[in-house]
Amino acid sequence: MEHRVEQLAAAADVSVDTVRFYQSRGLLPPPLRRGRVAWYGDDHVERLARIRSLQARGLTLATIRRLLDGELDAADEALVGAVARPSGGEPEGALLSADELSERTGIPVALLEAVAREGLLVPDRGGYTGADVEVARAGLRLLEQGLPLTDLLDLAREHHRAVRAVAERAVDLFDEHVRKPLRASGLPEDEAADRLVEAFRTLLPATATVVSHHFTRTLLAVATEHIEQVGGPAELAAVRRSESA
Repeated sequence: MEHRVEQLAAAADVSVDTVRFYQSRGLLPPPLRRGRVAWYGDDHVERLARIRSLQARGLTLATIRRLLDGELDAADEALVGAVARPSGGEPEGALLSADELSERTGIPVALLEAVAREGLLVPDRGGYTGADVEVARAGLRLLEQGLPLTDLLDLAREHHRAVRAVAERAVDLFDEHVRKPLRASGLPEDEAADRLVEAFRTLLPATATVVSHHFTRTLLAVATEHIEQVGGPAELAAVRRSESA
């Protein structure tokens, strides 16, 4: 069955602009042209449905294009889906825009955008979650304690660079010692995909726990060392009480 662009958009429940946008990004094959009229087939309807399904799973358009072009296989698709939704379930509640995050936290949008540019506030599928609300409020508490915004942003940049480097190394290790051996194992695609996702969902929280624990312990150790060097008797006594609590 052939469709004009307006009929295709209606059949796929998207706008004409969306159809044209997907075409411009290489996600949708070009239509058949007869004269000045562009005609689309049922394969275009199916392709649009597939794109929307993958987007709903949290995949980026760049990843979707590679999947549709056959550059990624079923195991990679499963892993990308797990990365997009680490818990394995549906996202809790609707995503928040920057304006809505600002309303929830009382932090100006311009400040939120500045923090996001430094990499400390990372959008999830183009929006923000309840966890981001808590992170933003925690940042606000740092400002309320008198820490200068400029210095905090400098610290955020340094933190982001260091964490990014560690994360890239962790991903390299996962790719080398988990993903590549599984892909070379000769297992059926479905089984390889399941094992890959299971490994990711096991390693992600374990890695996060190790990193978080190490950072917290290191921060406390450095703070204690600093107070022992410059603190007065009352400060040292307070630190010792907190350590024994």
